[in-house]
Amino acid sequence: MELSPLRSFLVLAEEGHMTRAAERLHLTQPAVSTQLKKLEEELGQELFHRTSKGLVLTAAGALFRGFVEEALVRLTSGTEAVQALAGLERGTLAIGGGATATTYLFPPLLGHFHARYPAIRIFVREQGSRAVVDAVVAGQLDLGVVTLPIEDRGGRLVVEPWVEDELRLIVPPGHPLRGRARFAWADLEGAQLVLFEARTAVRDLIDARLAASGTSVDIVMELRSIESLKQMVQAGIGAAFVSRYALADDDDGLRCAEGSLTRTLALVHRADRRLSAAAAAFRADLRAWSARPDRAFVSK
Repeated sequence: MELSPLRSFLVLAEEGHMTRAAERLHLTQPAVSTQLKKLEEELGQELFHRTSKGLVLTAAGALFRGFVEEALVRLTSGTEAVQALAGLERGTLAIGGGATATTYLFPPLLGHFHARYPAIRIFVREQGSRAVVDAVVAGQLDLGVVTLPIEDRGGRLVVEPWVEDELRLIVPPGHPLRGRARFAWADLEGAQLVLFEARTAVRDLIDARLAASGTSVDIVMELRSIESLKQMVQAGIGAAFVSRYALADDDDGLRCAEGSLTRTLALVHRADRRLSAAAAAFRADLRAWSARPDRAFVSK
């Protein structure tokens, strides 16, 4: 059975008028009439009563309508599934996030993704959370990883909490806190710190906790790169806060003794756009990794 007559049948059922249906279908009225006649002959039943006011479904037509609607929905789903499969054989993936995501979280996950879908061209953009949100809304990125909370964009974004990240204090060689597992905010009074740039999500979190504890510090340097922060600490310039994912061992770095210094990383994408096959597949990888109890980067 051809699909065009079935689609025409549904439009006729909705419009109840041959001329209006033909206009919606961008066909001539005789063409739609021919399709209907052929369909009725194939079924051996009249599907419409022809009245002076238009077309009215017969009992057979009303019954058939339900089956046609279900069949076309399944066919559309099948078509999309096949197109999605093809999409993983070509296409692009554009993602963005802050320094932690792009430097430490994305590389092993993207390595696993690339091994499975080598034809997908991948674009990675390192930006602060605000810039990532702007790029996702503008359609420049398929997916973004941001630090919550983010500005409400009037329902234009899907925001999915992804993983909890803990910021830890790292200190230079010979520092009074060196070798300790925890610190108190009072320990940092007057301390020299190397911090992320102002008005970034991580910096806002650190500034808020410093202010809440009444701790005054000496900010001697501001940087964007986590690796640069770590190198400056090693050079003795000051202490710094970095993600636990930036540390070689899960026990490295000092944890806050007065409540963990944590943030929530979230996945964001446009609410009004269907994710591409590549973006949907990578989002599935991100979800699977965050669901692992050990958060290990294991390739299969």
